[in-house]
Amino acid sequence: MRSADRFESTEPGLVSRHSFSFGRHYDPGNVGFGLLVMNNDDVLRPGAGYATHPHRDVEIVTWVLEGALAHRDSTGAGGVIHPGLAQRLSAGRGVRHAEFNDDAGAAPLRFVQMWVPPDERGIDPSYEQCDVATDLAGGGLVTVASGMPRYADRAAIRLGQRAAAMHVAQWGADGVAASVTLPGAPFVHLYVARGVVHVEGVGSLGEGDAARLTDEGGRRVTAMSGGDVEIIVWEMHTTVAAAPPA
Repeated sequence: MRSADRFESTEPGLVSRHSFSFGRHYDPGNVGFGLLVMNNDDVLRPGAGYATHPHRDVEIVTWVLEGALAHRDSTGAGGVIHPGLAQRLSAGRGVRHAEFNDDAGAAPLRFVQMWVPPDERGIDPSYEQCDVATDLAGGGLVTVASGMPRYADRAAIRLGQRAAAMHVAQWGADGVAASVTLPGAPFVHLYVARGVVHVEGVGSLGEGDAARLTDEGGRRVTAMSGGDVEIIVWEMHTTVAAAPPA
């Protein structure tokens, strides 16, 4: 999917771009990929955000690209999320939360929020965050969130979905470790959060573009632009439709 083909929602102080059907935007042929049912790329002006609202039975991963996101929820968790700090909220049987741009000046907040279904419904809601900035500095593909046994000792935060893992790679202008190999899986979703990359067998992808790969593994992704480059990769081993009933 090219960036220009995404759905877009606008409100005062907010622009949200959706990779899949979301809210008033509905396309029966684009309701998700693998286990990923939401991939929203949001930009919030200072003071803007999402007032307290509910979620249920969904694993929510939030990844900040620029600025600072203030989070608070009904579990009692709260804090400020910045680039390099991964956040997971398991909604379980029900949770309410709010998210706002925490900057008091003029800096915008940009973040990607992603949803996958849980293995089990009706569990207690929970929250987790972890700083992975040091790991990302090496330029490799870092496992940020996972419920998969193979990543049990590598994932920064635990995901309540045993068939999915989220990985991130960042490269700067110095070009250190400026390529990675995608994991092998029945479903791989590659999102270019910033910069330009070349995907082996696919071609060039720019900021906001995504590749949806099936039964793939071993493709190389190489940074092409001279500035900062960042990709978010979801490795998924089933689909929402094929997953066992929760």
